[in-house]
Amino acid sequence: MIKPSIPKGTRDFSPIEMAKRNYIFNTIREVYHLYGFHQIETPAMENLSTLMGKYGEEGDKLLFRIQNSGDCFRGITDEELLSRDVQHLSAKFCEKGLRYDLTVPFARFVVMHREEITFPFKRYQIQPVWRADRPQKGRYREFYQCDADVVGSDSLLNEVELMQIVDTVFKRFGVRVCIKINNRKILSGIAEIIGEAERIVDITVAIDKLDKIGLDNVNAELREKGVSDEAIAKLQPIILLSGTNDEKLATLKTVLADSETGLKGVEETEFILHTLAALNLQNTIELDLTLARGLNYYTGAIFEVKALDVQIGSITGGGRYDNLTGVFGLPGVSGVGISFGADRIFDVLNQLELYPKEAVNETQLLFINFGEKEAAFAMQTLLQVRAAGIRAELFPDTCKMKKQMSYANAHNIPFVALVGENELAEGKVTLKNMTTGEQQLLTPAELITAIKS
Repeated sequence: MIKPSIPKGTRDFSPIEMAKRNYIFNTIREVYHLYGFHQIETPAMENLSTLMGKYGEEGDKLLFRIQNSGDCFRGITDEELLSRDVQHLSAKFCEKGLRYDLTVPFARFVVMHREEITFPFKRYQIQPVWRADRPQKGRYREFYQCDADVVGSDSLLNEVELMQIVDTVFKRFGVRVCIKINNRKILSGIAEIIGEAERIVDITVAIDKLDKIGLDNVNAELREKGVSDEAIAKLQPIILLSGTNDEKLATLKTVLADSETGLKGVEETEFILHTLAALNLQNTIELDLTLARGLNYYTGAIFEVKALDVQIGSITGGGRYDNLTGVFGLPGVSGVGISFGADRIFDVLNQLELYPKEAVNETQLLFINFGEKEAAFAMQTLLQVRAAGIRAELFPDTCKMKKQMSYANAHNIPFVALVGENELAEGKVTLKNMTTGEQQLLTPAELITAIKS
């Protein structure tokens, strides 16, 4: 018999894991609502024409393509099949793909529904995405993103608000983070002043890997892409710039004095950082010139969040995109957004053991089943208990008490209700606290009060 398995880079989630994930989703959802964002959903699959070309050459390679249904060989010649040209054949076989992120489908949504939308449009979306990436710790092929975007507004106050959302979410989780910020205009200005303006994409893709592969390998990749040794030498002191945010900004104003684009990026970054400084964020925010965000659609501020107490990749990211909807026929709609990596946050909270007890203990009260009459009384009491908002259940089978108590322990149920002959005669319930072992004989109303307190 074949042993069942799941695809690499995917995971099953047990009930307790789902309780933890729902705690994450609900916390993020509550904060999004707090800041006036509204929820939408888009399909798991999109037309490949929607997805292709939006994530750069590397991103396109990571798209999961869906084979056309029916006779997918129709219209394909024997010569084409024998050529074994994967790219050409996949274009013929596949018209759809699984979404790579939530931002591009959102841009498509905005264009398709523009007559129904009032701008600025603040939306959030909590759904899975898929990437044909190499699975490793903290990196999965199927994972959830929790996005918030504002489109139809150029105001940098949107960037400020999104950073407040990030700070609020991680404050609620109890996770210490560093919020890193940069600006694609600064990176463009740097490429310009080192004489490699046309290689901005190659430069940003390479330096975005600095944390992962180190400076020497970044420089080697830049050489492979045709960036001159002279330009690479000029780049070193810039990407390794240290000091306070204000000191970095002051240096950049001097370094980028001849780049109008670069100075615009410095101005935008300075506004965001100075505005946030007056809002007393709990977490630190740092200008990091090595932050590039490898996606081609960012045009302004870019963000990334790193956990300080756990070794793991970025757990939140995002940025400003001024022309994403333009590729779908709606130019001039600027947007900015963030995305929480729910799966990585799940791993961080697990490692730091930061889940509140009430978030993972779903059932609060279990009624032990001693027989038909006792179960009937328990069912009536359950009506009152559940009406009071207490999560409760009755063990379905009449079996040994040891087995029923083991069930309560296995599910971390904090209270057990016992209804035997004596309790039945008095119309009461014996409530057992599974932590302390204390027992009380109570009326249903008293039982409700005891559990709620």
